[in-house]
Amino acid sequence: MDWQRFAERIGVMAHDLLEQPSVDATLGRITGSATELVAGCDAAGILVLSGTESASLAPTEPLVTELDQLQRKLGQGPCFDTARRSTGERVFRIADFTGTEPRWPDFVPEARKRGAGSMMGFLLFTDDEDFGALNFYSRSPGAFSEESERAGVLLASHAAVALSAARTHAQMEQALATRHQIGQAMGILMARHHIPENEAFNRLRAYSQNKNVKLREVAVLVCEQGALP
Repeated sequence: MDWQRFAERIGVMAHDLLEQPSVDATLGRITGSATELVAGCDAAGILVLSGTESASLAPTEPLVTELDQLQRKLGQGPCFDTARRSTGERVFRIADFTGTEPRWPDFVPEARKRGAGSMMGFLLFTDDEDFGALNFYSRSPGAFSEESERAGVLLASHAAVALSAARTHAQMEQALATRHQIGQAMGILMARHHIPENEAFNRLRAYSQNKNVKLREVAVLVCEQGALP
């Protein structure tokens, strides 16, 4: 591999990732770059685990979603195993799905039936119970070399930074939207009941606590209905 050329392409991709307009667009660029830049990679995707829930993000092919769902169904597989560890390797590999794998005896033969030949995964983040991994798949056994793994590590490191930035940006946008909706709801209550700002907020908060409903959802209801339910 021409590593100088590869580094240049990685640099262009890293800049491009930070220019994406949304989290979904960032994820799609990450997985698309994986199939372009990593030798042997036929398909790629990001698996996110949060507690007992999991989601397949930006899969480049249906095979990715199928294998993520298979891990979820069986409760075993490299991603699930890595997510359960507080420490451990950030890279995991199944070099040949035609062989046996004692760590995941049920997952490997079922994945082989679905067309998987080999696999690499790279940890993107761990946050309390949240876990994310960038996964590369090939239909051919033994498709990933040491060079493929080195390329994958570089791609995953840039992807982790871009994904973190995108998630932070999305959270900020959501916080601003929530603040705006709460302000609208307070304005409605102030006008309807001729009450001051603090009283309007206290009514929203009390309803939220009594009904065990998020404050943002209460605000949406008030904006839609013109009053507290």
